[in-house]
Amino acid sequence: MNVLSLFNGMSFCSMALESLGVNVNKMYSSEIDKYANQATQAMFPDTIQLGDVTQWRDWDIDWASINLVTGGFPCQAWSMAGKQLGDKDERGMLFWVMLDIMKHVKYHNPKADFLIENVKMKKEFEQYVTTHTENALGKVHKILINSALVSAQNRNRYYWTSFEVEQPENCFIDCSEVIDKNEQTPNKEGWQKWWNKNGEFQLKKRYSCILNDVEKGVTQTARQVSSWNGCIVRNNDQSLRFFTPREAFRLQTVPEHHIDTLLSAGISNTQLYKMCGNGWTMEVIKHIFKALIN
Repeated sequence: MNVLSLFNGMSFCSMALESLGVNVNKMYSSEIDKYANQATQAMFPDTIQLGDVTQWRDWDIDWASINLVTGGFPCQAWSMAGKQLGDKDERGMLFWVMLDIMKHVKYHNPKADFLIENVKMKKEFEQYVTTHTENALGKVHKILINSALVSAQNRNRYYWTSFEVEQPENCFIDCSEVIDKNEQTPNKEGWQKWWNKNGEFQLKKRYSCILNDVEKGVTQTARQVSSWNGCIVRNNDQSLRFFTPREAFRLQTVPEHHIDTLLSAGISNTQLYKMCGNGWTMEVIKHIFKALIN
């Protein structure tokens, strides 16, 4: 199999295929974030880096050899948490760049498959993406999957594929499988403002979530650290802390050996949180690729 991964991030596509034992002959990656590329090279050094997706016409690729194209196009313009400008936003226009590339691949190899991912968005946008994907690529199967079925994190995402995908079975995973019991990271300054006069902790759910061992984590985002928008753990002594980078990667079901590689790759925690929040839930992608293999 030869794979073209658009907006590759830290290579969740490669992780899922590796986990399934799929033999990837050539993995092409288009990604402009240097830290995500650094992570990719640490885990999958044979990945062929292509750079900016908008420069795709200059790529040296045998287009007919591509069997699978994936693309999690930038969500900021489509998300209900953003300004919802769609393709009127410069970032939203990358949806059309992605479709142009996939259409080009399908022209040279009509049997090529595709996987497209984005956030849960308003119905108008979801229908817009579906309609134009069908116009460009033909038959499209759409499904909304919550990562909570296969991980300890609530994370609803739409997936558009060239093959049929069913919902994953519920694995009933909770944070007891993610949290490091020995981790007692000191409280960060600023927590005091969230305690009321009665000593009760009050934090708006849109910003964070207090967890115990049997709860699901709130959806991670790329702004996890900088805006206090991360998942929070209440320690046994009632102190509060963020998930560690290792715990954050576990929420995204990254295999432990890859987490070890990422933590030793010389990338700052801030960047690790960012690429994790921007990434996919590996077990969901693995489930989708199982359907493709079958």
